[in-house]
Amino acid sequence: MTTFEIIMLVLIIVLIILNIVLLLILKSKSSNNLDFIERLGKFEVSINKEFSNLKEGVNHDLNENFQKVNDKLDLKLNEINNKVNLKIDENFEKTNKTFTNVLERLTKIDEAQKKIDNLGVDIVSLENILTDKKTRGIFGEVNLYNILKNVFGEKNDTLYRTQYHLSNGYIADSVIFAPEPLKTIAIDSKFPLENYRIMVDKSKSDEVRNIASKQFKVDVKKHIDAISSKYIIEGETSDQAMMFIPAEAIFAEINAYHPDLIEYAYKKRVWLTSPTTLISTLTMILMIIQNIERDKYTSIIHEELNKLGIEFGRFKDRFDKLSKSILTVNKDVEAFSITTDKIKKKFDTISSAKVKDNVLTYKDEDII
Repeated sequence: MTTFEIIMLVLIIVLIILNIVLLLILKSKSSNNLDFIERLGKFEVSINKEFSNLKEGVNHDLNENFQKVNDKLDLKLNEINNKVNLKIDENFEKTNKTFTNVLERLTKIDEAQKKIDNLGVDIVSLENILTDKKTRGIFGEVNLYNILKNVFGEKNDTLYRTQYHLSNGYIADSVIFAPEPLKTIAIDSKFPLENYRIMVDKSKSDEVRNIASKQFKVDVKKHIDAISSKYIIEGETSDQAMMFIPAEAIFAEINAYHPDLIEYAYKKRVWLTSPTTLISTLTMILMIIQNIERDKYTSIIHEELNKLGIEFGRFKDRFDKLSKSILTVNKDVEAFSITTDKIKKKFDTISSAKVKDNVLTYKDEDII
């Protein structure tokens, strides 16, 4: 209840109490004081009237206050409703965007999954290719040819050749025509994979892996011996050759855990290379070749510039003589122009003279 309602309730109770008191007084004095009763009746009527007026005023104020509160409540409810609708719209828009992003990401995930599935198929295909020794050799040769093509350009016979026949009857996968003192460098692709797989397979026992490790070293040494004996020919090729290992993992395994194989290859004059190191080596050789060619053309350019300097000296002498001749002719032309001007003035004087009594007369300025 509000404060106003409490006050009204108190007033009503007070009035009721007063009425009770008045009734008691009336009962006690009804026989002796009629005037007092009459006045008391009037007072009661007046009180009832005031009470009625007060009640009407209270009801009117209550209705008016209730209407104001109701209007304010409606206004607040409308504001709250608008804010709620706005928030709902914003949240719906954000939810829609989030849902759209989720759908896009799910689409990308599906595409990535398809690519992964295709990659799995490709890996299986590559696994099948690398299982066979012959196809594995072709795989290494193709990688080697692609590296040569990327570094030197396609079909650049002045720098490299593939399937090159040597005088001893062997065919190198490729050779590089490097400058002196390197000369012709043979490159052969080797792919020692079988025992490497067993050696790095941790599911195998230590004994099996140790046996595979020893056999892996034997395989690599066989390849090194074959390259050293076949592709290093005195007077025809360089005293060194390259062994191309198409797998970076195998090359890293040799360098990290088998330094004895590196030492063995060094003694046999064979460079072990992977795709990365081969690209670096070929790029360095290409730079050396380009620098040599540049130096060669630099000397030719210097010689031609010296010849051009001699010819320019001759040109200067002849130009000086021609300049002197031009100056002489120019002076003669100026003298000839002066004489021409004088003759023209004489003709002008004669044309301006008048004949009178068979005597020529001239103007004063003409005589001058």
